[in-house]
Amino acid sequence: MLRGRSLSVTSLSGLPMWDVQELPIEDLLLFEVAWEVTNKVGGIYTVIQTKAKTTADEWGENYCLIGPYFEHNMKTQVEECEPPNQAIKKAMDAMNLHGCQVHFGRWLIEGSPYVVLFDIGYSSWNLDRWKGDLWEACHIGIPYHDREASDMLIFGSLTAWFLKEVTDHVDGKHVIVQFHEWQAGTGLILSRARRLPIATIFTTHATLLGRYLCAANADFYNHLDKFDIDKEAGERQIYHRYCMERASVHCAHVFTTVSEITAIEAEHMLKRKPDVVTPNGLNIKKFSAVHEFQNLHALYKSRIQDFVRGHFYGHLDFDLEKTLFLFIAGRYEFSNKGADIFLEALSRLNFLLRVHKSDVTVVVFFIMPAKTNNFNVETLKGQAVRKQLWDTANSVKEKFGKKLYDALLRGEIPDLNKILDRDDVTIMKRAIFSTQRQSLPPVTTHNMIDDSTDPILSTIRRIGLFNSRTDRVKVILHPEFLSSTSPLLPMDYEEFVRGCHLGVFPSYYEPWGYTPAECTVMGIPSVTTNLSGFGCFMQEHVTDPAAYGIYIVDRRFCSPDESCNQLTQFLYGFCKQSRRQRIIQRNRTERLSDLLDWKYLGRYYMHARHLTLSRAFPDKFHAESSPSLATQGFKFPRPSSVPPSPTSSQHSSPHNSDVEDEDERYDEEEEAERDRMNIKSPFFLGQVPYEKKKQHGEHKN
Repeated sequence: MLRGRSLSVTSLSGLPMWDVQELPIEDLLLFEVAWEVTNKVGGIYTVIQTKAKTTADEWGENYCLIGPYFEHNMKTQVEECEPPNQAIKKAMDAMNLHGCQVHFGRWLIEGSPYVVLFDIGYSSWNLDRWKGDLWEACHIGIPYHDREASDMLIFGSLTAWFLKEVTDHVDGKHVIVQFHEWQAGTGLILSRARRLPIATIFTTHATLLGRYLCAANADFYNHLDKFDIDKEAGERQIYHRYCMERASVHCAHVFTTVSEITAIEAEHMLKRKPDVVTPNGLNIKKFSAVHEFQNLHALYKSRIQDFVRGHFYGHLDFDLEKTLFLFIAGRYEFSNKGADIFLEALSRLNFLLRVHKSDVTVVVFFIMPAKTNNFNVETLKGQAVRKQLWDTANSVKEKFGKKLYDALLRGEIPDLNKILDRDDVTIMKRAIFSTQRQSLPPVTTHNMIDDSTDPILSTIRRIGLFNSRTDRVKVILHPEFLSSTSPLLPMDYEEFVRGCHLGVFPSYYEPWGYTPAECTVMGIPSVTTNLSGFGCFMQEHVTDPAAYGIYIVDRRFCSPDESCNQLTQFLYGFCKQSRRQRIIQRNRTERLSDLLDWKYLGRYYMHARHLTLSRAFPDKFHAESSPSLATQGFKFPRPSSVPPSPTSSQHSSPHNSDVEDEDERYDEEEEAERDRMNIKSPFFLGQVPYEKKKQHGEHKN
């Protein structure tokens, strides 16, 4: 908590960025409004949850989240208590007195922030009146059949009512309110229409229409400035939602978004340039032992190997110690998440590995939930066979060990031809026969309901990756989120990621991209694209991302075939790395986690809050424009030692012939210290750099 600290802001270099009156933080109240507060329904939940600790530590009791009330979430995630702030307490009492149900408590996550939760259903009797209020405020009508939009209107109306009551009792405090996404935007629109004395920020994590257009396989980035926005929204029957989102953007004092690629999208879709880009972060927990994450990788890799032994029983003619585990995970959006280009690249990788007679095998997991009716019987049988073989081996081992022990006690060297009797040999032969199978290992772990039309399975049939013995690339579709209670693969998602070698996320539409970010903080290399917020962020902050295990596929300015070839080369180069090169690369990847820590990225949010104060209360706060959002001088250099990189033009490509030379040049402690110093380099925060001409892309991927 920053008690007694001034709100004057300086850059990390010590240069003043703001001409702000001395004002202690106790004279401010900060609210964040989101439908995802205590309500896990999307990626914004991760943003709010992980950022809460940093913000709560900074603002203390003057920080509060606002969200919807759901009884099951309240019972399991929130500890009810009395509001310590009198303005919040009086606002809740006033609303409860007039027929609302407002709950208050601590959200049981890191930081334990305070939350105000509104019971939407309890106040639904006001819906018609509040529809009229919205129409009078901005002439946006909500169709009676759109239940979700109606719920958002109730939520927004309760938020505006609450903020009105708070501002009536704040006793001179200034109120800052940040609204996330169109679901919370109605509260912003109504608050501004009623001229409440608050400073407002609106954050879009992805534009509403952008998601719809990309899902429809529109040539999105090549036609950003050519879409008839009103027509496109109307055809998809979301025009009223689009109007709510656009009105929220234009009503806010400050408009922010999560990445530069989304900032360009928002400028065209919502007709306003974002004032600040606020990248998403994570809470980074460092292990006390420097290489603990490497130990965890080895531990969880062995558990994945156990699953693979069962899944490929009867066809386990490849060396698991020379097998790489790759994965893609997320919502089942076949094109948006890049599953289409990934499968095509896997087909080409399989060809390259076979032609070059590589002894490396690649097992690829698709963790994407789809409609299923049960586990695949053949998959369950595989795990049962593996466990039975393990039990058989253990029983024979115990008998063998006892006979060996007795012989040694007698001072004899046992005859190995006699130490196993005929029954033992029979048991082992039966175990070997039980591993025989006539069919190929299944490509999916579950029975798919729409097997014939499923995009992933249809593509697998087209490219012929059926897990045959000659294939060096094996594919496993796991159409269900991972769980430690699963009878097939009993691992949580974090454990699974730590056990894999590479995460592949060649997304076409990804406003930020938490999956590669999570890989990075766990020390697992990943593939992303320059159409994802994460990929753009890494390109901006790291001189040679591939050297740090961040492979960025160009899907913005290349044709689909060129992008696929680039991805194939990344994967093939990764397969050619030695084990030591992969260890070095994981060390470098893990060091990038500092870039994604909210302790650093929270500064962007602080900048947005000061900017909105200067615009909402210009007589009391004055802000000087910063030259650029870009973190000038804040860039990881290319490591001085030769990095494991799949780029064929670099002599650092992972050929086995120069492994020894690389070992001699690599000094991990020196590199780590240099990286730690680079994270402290001065940088400036400011507005989005729109000086340079933007290009939308030349090809549809």
